[in-house]
Amino acid sequence: MADTKQVDAKDGRKVARLAKQISTFSAAHGGAEGQVAYLGERGARIVLVGEDGGWGDLVAPSVEIARQAVEKAGITVHEAFDGEFAAKVRTGPYEWTRMAGIQVGGPSNT
Repeated sequence: MADTKQVDAKDGRKVARLAKQISTFSAAHGGAEGQVAYLGERGARIVLVGEDGGWGDLVAPSVEIARQAVEKAGITVHEAFDGEFAAKVRTGPYEWTRMAGIQVGGPSNT
């Protein structure tokens, strides 16, 4: 029984830490929306998109912890990363360069 309480307390701290990071991102970007994606044994990815088009992601140890964190942060959560939600993402020169490099075999080291 004691082990269960320790795990629950540890998970609670993870939820609180993730929720704080989500809230900080949201405040910096004029609000935010998110999506939780299962990553397998690794856990879950929380994709965040700010109202200004800025984006980022966090990794949680489980889908349940990710869902609790986004709920605690109070952001809108989407079931999928598509449609109007995906269209809010604004990419810059860095992302376009990286995507182009991947398409043509990666960046050159010459």
